[in-house]
Amino acid sequence: MISRRGVVLTGTLFAGGCAAGLHSVLRQPDKSDFVRVDGLRFVLKGEPYRYVGANMWYGAYLGALGPTGNRDRLRRELDALAALGVANLRVLGSSELSPLKNSMRPAFRGLTPPYNEDLLVGLDYLLAEMGTRDLKAVIYLNNYWEWTGGMVTYLYWTNGGHYIDMNDPAHPWPAFADFSAQFYGSAKANALYRNYVSAVIGRRNTITGVAYRDDPAIMSWQLANEPRPGGSMANAQFENFYAWIADTANFIKAQDANHLVSTGNEGLKGCLDNEDCVVKTNAISGVDYMTFHIWPLNWSWINPKDMAGTYASCEANTRDYIATHLRIARQVNKPAVAEEFGLPRDGGEYAISVPTTFRDRFYRLIFDAAQNSASSGGPFAGTNFWAWGGEGRAEHPDFMMRPGDKSFVGDPPQEPQGRNSVFNSDASTLDIIRSHAAHLKRLQAAT
Repeated sequence: MISRRGVVLTGTLFAGGCAAGLHSVLRQPDKSDFVRVDGLRFVLKGEPYRYVGANMWYGAYLGALGPTGNRDRLRRELDALAALGVANLRVLGSSELSPLKNSMRPAFRGLTPPYNEDLLVGLDYLLAEMGTRDLKAVIYLNNYWEWTGGMVTYLYWTNGGHYIDMNDPAHPWPAFADFSAQFYGSAKANALYRNYVSAVIGRRNTITGVAYRDDPAIMSWQLANEPRPGGSMANAQFENFYAWIADTANFIKAQDANHLVSTGNEGLKGCLDNEDCVVKTNAISGVDYMTFHIWPLNWSWINPKDMAGTYASCEANTRDYIATHLRIARQVNKPAVAEEFGLPRDGGEYAISVPTTFRDRFYRLIFDAAQNSASSGGPFAGTNFWAWGGEGRAEHPDFMMRPGDKSFVGDPPQEPQGRNSVFNSDASTLDIIRSHAAHLKRLQAAT
């Protein structure tokens, strides 16, 4: 597969474990190699860019040369995804060394530089391999939640060591979410965050020699995973939230004119069901497209022990949620991406042997909505299912991740390993993804 990425062949190519010549003798990219926004559409090489994508947060961990790494598996996973027609991966570009329970270790960064070069080289390798397969990356650079350290860890570093653990009985919901939202108004916390963001954007890939800001394998920088204005209306920091999004988007764009910027927000649920917040967030000029997430289990739209009896209402809620966000996307005149959505296996079980009957129906529903919108020139431009588990398998009978585990499955460390993962043996789900990708390809050919 010939890449469109321009690179410089260096000695690190061989040290990084790539095949000789894999990234060499390639032309420099031009503006058309980067994903752009044109009204309600993404555009790539002068044509509409519509995609089916996946979440694969752990890509840089597999790409590392250190103890988490497994480059052979990473290449196989990327080959499998490309064969399905997956064209876009949402991946983790930051994690913070944190006192929070369930936060990832190793982390991309501690309080001060130098940052974790092993994981950054892992990100280099991931982007290099994605580029050879014409896959595009959405890279999120922070997290509202605890599993990567995230905003609470930045606060902990700058407020004298105070933090709240998620699900701490002494601080029940929404205490953690309200605490995390204090990040937006903290100049000290944001200074540390911006230092890291600048280091990543300004990085030169040690595998290809291409500066990140010049790499067409990247589609978008994402401010954070699921940033919210707070956990409760009583303590929500809407104005700080809007200002942080606008200021951070402009900060990124001042350093990188080639790539899109997105928020990573969940949409209505990420705005405390306040539609005005969704509109204001996505109307910000530095935000290039809308993101929304769909989590029926988390939002009590479905009972995992009675999926047959509750799926109809789950489907109705999902249709309404999609329709609302597509209406807002038209209002702000930007494309929309459902960049996280998932549903457990039948009965809410985690074992890979359990069928995926209702998940498959749920995926079809979302993909059909994307296809119908694309066919009519609508704003539903992409999807990223959560998450690609591929070859990964839970390592323990209780399906929970332990420190040192390397069999990344797509579910974050605080959740059962297998809850929402799509494995390489899930034939029916893979067929649905493959069929949707083929449908988008036919639409592309007819454009």
